[in-house]
Amino acid sequence: MTDDIRGSLLRPVAKTPCAIVPPHLLNRLARAEDPAVNEPARRTLALDAAQRVQRRLTAEIGPTAALPTRGPGHSDRTVRDAEHRQELPGRRIRGEGETDVPDTSVNQAYDGLGATFDFYLQTLSRSSIDGAGLPLDASVHYRRDYDNAFWDGEQMVFGDGDGHIFGDFTQSPDVIGHELTHGVTQYTANLAYVGQSGALNEHLSDVFGSLVEQYAKGETTEEANWLIGEELLRPGVQGVALRSMKAPGTAYDDDELGKDPQPAHMNDFVQTFADNGGVHINSGIPNHAFYLAATQLGAHAWDGAGRIWYDVLASGTLASDADFTSFARRTVDAAEAYGPQERDAVLQSWDAVGIPTA
Repeated sequence: MTDDIRGSLLRPVAKTPCAIVPPHLLNRLARAEDPAVNEPARRTLALDAAQRVQRRLTAEIGPTAALPTRGPGHSDRTVRDAEHRQELPGRRIRGEGETDVPDTSVNQAYDGLGATFDFYLQTLSRSSIDGAGLPLDASVHYRRDYDNAFWDGEQMVFGDGDGHIFGDFTQSPDVIGHELTHGVTQYTANLAYVGQSGALNEHLSDVFGSLVEQYAKGETTEEANWLIGEELLRPGVQGVALRSMKAPGTAYDDDELGKDPQPAHMNDFVQTFADNGGVHINSGIPNHAFYLAATQLGAHAWDGAGRIWYDVLASGTLASDADFTSFARRTVDAAEAYGPQERDAVLQSWDAVGIPTA
């Protein structure tokens, strides 16, 4: 058994309330004049709050997902239809190796699970999110007009969106990679979902969610768009995605969504009690540092900065309450194993966003 797998099996695991659309966006939409926008947002906020309570109640129990049946190195996917109800997981529609079905959401979820599994296995030698071949489960069509997608500690759950601001959440491969990476973090560093450690949790999901899509498309750092959730926004929305790693704070500027609040530098760090201390907002700072390091190293990001970031995440030495500075220092240490060029790129990237590494 590898150290990576051994660490994931022995580390205590807590379930975290991780959803792709942050509460500050849903709160904004809940105040929109159009009932077709505000009512789905209000229902989504209420459902997300209920999910957070449920996951806190079960956090001490640990994961109860099934043990791998196909062995490490082989994906084991199951997609179910929640049939617009709240009860999960729903009715089984498609399993591993089965052909396409008439439901596009099922097929997109199936393909996204596979793309994420392939990325971790082929680029980082990690078999599934736990490192030991854990089956990947997903449920689609959660409730009606649900404006989110989330990892509940055991499976992926997708809403269909309201059709006005957000579309089907299964159509964005980086969103699927993002949410499943919350599972990887759950089985490795188990970063506390609050403050800077929570922002790092979101940051790592954005990093590897983006890399899942880049790997599937064979994109270099120059070819990648560095956007998270670019397929989600409906036509007419003034924006390109939920977040931009290349230029945090520029992803959208819309009458109903508001303006993207993500900072790109510690000078603009947002102090807030909302969103668990701004975990979806302040993640823009380490996001930008990763983008700078990856583009300076060039070629494929998963072979450069991505491998360095993963080494830190899976090292077993990253504290659950790690802050930006401690994480940055560990990436510099990890980069030294790859050479002076990698170390300098990582150092310069953190310096550029105002995070000290000395």
